[in-house]
Order: sequence, then C-alpha cells, then structure tokens
Amino acid sequence: MQIEINNLQDINEAAQKFIQEMGDNKVFAFYGNMGAGKTTFIKAICDELGVIETVSSPTFAIINEYRDKMSNPIYHFDFYRINKLEEAFDFGYEDYFYSGNLCFIEWPELVESILPDNAVRIAIMVTDQGERIVEQR
Repeated sequence: MQIEINNLQDINEAAQKFIQEMGDNKVFAFYGNMGAGKTTFIKAICDELGVIETVSSPTFAIINEYRDKMSNPIYHFDFYRINKLEEAFDFGYEDYFYSGNLCFIEWPELVESILPDNAVRIAIMVTDQGERIVEQR
C-alpha cells in the first residue's frame, strides 16, 4: 500500500483509499517524524469512518476513544510522552490492542515490544516538496 497526499485537500480521498486497504486489520501503528501528519491523517480516517467527536492527538491523555457511524469504538493512542513501557501496562493496553476494535497508534516506537504481531506498521514521510507518502512498512 502506498498513498500519496499532494496537499491537504486530498487528505479525505487518501483516507478513503486507506480504509479500502485496511482489510480485517484492526491495529495500525503510525510512524513518522514530528509534524509528518500522523494526527491529521488519523483524523481524516476517523472522519471517513463517521466519527462525530472531535479527533485530536491524545498526547497528554495517551488514549482517546471515539465512535464510528456504527457506534463501534475506535482507540487513538499517542505514546510520545510516556517515559517507560510500564506506563502502557498501567492503563491495560491489552484490553485495547486485543479488543477487536480499531486502534490507531502514534509514536509506536516507544511500545514496539508490546505491539500485537499483526499490527500494521504505516510510515508517513514528507517529501522535499511537502507532499506526504503513506506506506505500509
């Protein structure tokens, strides 16, 4: 899977393509530098899935929960601010990662050792022209 996002106006179309490629996968780990657009892309995916809540980075909360148009939970994680892996254990990450519900994870590098084996790793890269490339690792 490789999706190009040439400008912000293309993001919802890119999110639709991403959703079409998701298959039965539920856990998606998004890798990318600060400012690459991880949160923005996850917000667009959630918009396309019918989430009506405000989608924002759960930087301080670590996890946000949204509901899709069928009222299924979607879990959005941001592990940027955790200091040690034990913090993920403290909030019971297994209950989320293995729930069968969608999980979108930002900064998964910090919890790599506890990601499910079937987690789909997605890289978001910024080109010299400012375009975004979303691809499966």
